[in-house]
Amino acid sequence: MPKKGLLGLSFPVSIGIVVIFLVLAAINFVSGSLGKSLFGNVGLPSWLSVSPPHLELPSETVLHIFGFPITNTIIGAWLTIIVLVGFTYAVSSRLRLIPRRWQALLEFMLGALLSFCQSVAGEKKGRTFFPIIATIFLFVVFNAWLSLLPGFGSIIVHTAEGEVPLLRGANTDVNLPLALAAVSFVFVEYFGIKSLGLRYLTKFLNVGRFIGSIAQLFKGRFKAGLGGLFSGIIDIFVGVLETLSELIRIVSFTFRLFGVSTAGEILILVGIFLGIRGLIEFFYGLEIIFGLVQAVVFSGLTLVFVTVATAGHGAEKESHGATHGG
Repeated sequence: MPKKGLLGLSFPVSIGIVVIFLVLAAINFVSGSLGKSLFGNVGLPSWLSVSPPHLELPSETVLHIFGFPITNTIIGAWLTIIVLVGFTYAVSSRLRLIPRRWQALLEFMLGALLSFCQSVAGEKKGRTFFPIIATIFLFVVFNAWLSLLPGFGSIIVHTAEGEVPLLRGANTDVNLPLALAAVSFVFVEYFGIKSLGLRYLTKFLNVGRFIGSIAQLFKGRFKAGLGGLFSGIIDIFVGVLETLSELIRIVSFTFRLFGVSTAGEILILVGIFLGIRGLIEFFYGLEIIFGLVQAVVFSGLTLVFVTVATAGHGAEKESHGATHGG
């Protein structure tokens, strides 16, 4: 029985794979910036040379449809939607009682997300919040992971503005994280109002005590009126802080996702330009992890905020008192 080598392959095949990998790594290093500074131009074909990275924070326009500019990040987001919809449709159209590989993977992802929602929001609310939380998570993580595939940043098209990449990671366009943050904000406020009614808005505009204290002053109850007036001003100030915190949440959501995604794109471009093989793989590994972490953070914080918003002030006080009482 012949001896097995790498990954169960025969030794000659294993040695061939290692040699090919080393040759590609050497070519990658020589064609990179560090290799050129050490060895100069060794006569490699021009298509093997790595040009200096051209970093553009704004997404580039690829074409116009009915006068609307379509950028490469929009095309990247469309590709993510097509992959997600196509994958779920292909799996759900062939459901089996004993799931196979792709059905098991989809059931595992959705089951884990549902369990996460229910562990934070409870059995009933977790099922209610699950669709939007799962959508945000899958959209963010697939945007991050698909942008690591070949073709993103390497397929160049000619436009009226010059040569631009056809595909770019959607998370690196500040408009998409901003849109997701706006969706998260509307989702939280909608369920807050739906669960508590107009009483939910009193945390932003709580003027009841202030108006009541003014009425006390007109009735001649100066001591009670002045005390209530001071407390009413505090309530109004707290409402202003609550409003600012809701708006600042949109900003923090946006720039957290945009900043991490853009930094990862820059790291990969720098690694490719330098031509250090191990550095490129390391950056790709970090991007896989960071994409998952950002998806968990974005969807998880949205889930926490909507759970708190639907709990109500009374429930928060009871929970706080029970914690201290215990």
